[in-house]
Amino acid sequence: MAQIDDPENTIVMELPAGTVTIALLPDVAPKHVERMKTLARAGAYDGVVFHRVIEGFMAQTGDVEHGKSDADNFNMRRAGTGGSDMPDLPAEFSKLPHDRGTIGAARSQNPNSANSQFFINFKDNHFLNGQYTVYGRVIEGMEHVDAITRGEPPANPDTMVSVKVAADA
Repeated sequence: MAQIDDPENTIVMELPAGTVTIALLPDVAPKHVERMKTLARAGAYDGVVFHRVIEGFMAQTGDVEHGKSDADNFNMRRAGTGGSDMPDLPAEFSKLPHDRGTIGAARSQNPNSANSQFFINFKDNHFLNGQYTVYGRVIEGMEHVDAITRGEPPANPDTMVSVKVAADA
């Protein structure tokens, strides 16, 4: 198990392949960190699919509106088009690069449109630097992220089984 220095700012994500531990970066992107913790504590991310997974690039998830695989109205074509019922977040760009394992805020063309969706970089994607907010990094379990089923959307998408703040576990 990874050494957790700050349980209040650590996310424990259960994937079908295993546990992924994410260190959040509140000093870099406090609004994005707070949003992820709020949604995790509400159970909003539990059961949400990875709707866009591109080999050699990233795995995107977090559509709490349309991405719950167990919802009565689940339709994979809609996954990735929604957010939460909270307002969009302003960009919190920093000098942190989009390296392998970093967590980035997904958004529309508007830099201030991030809400609940995020992506995990499979490799260094420095072309994203300064354009998408980095607010966390995988500190353990990246091999489980690497095992996520690919596709746009995947035919049989993987889900985040559960997402919790380590302090609450």
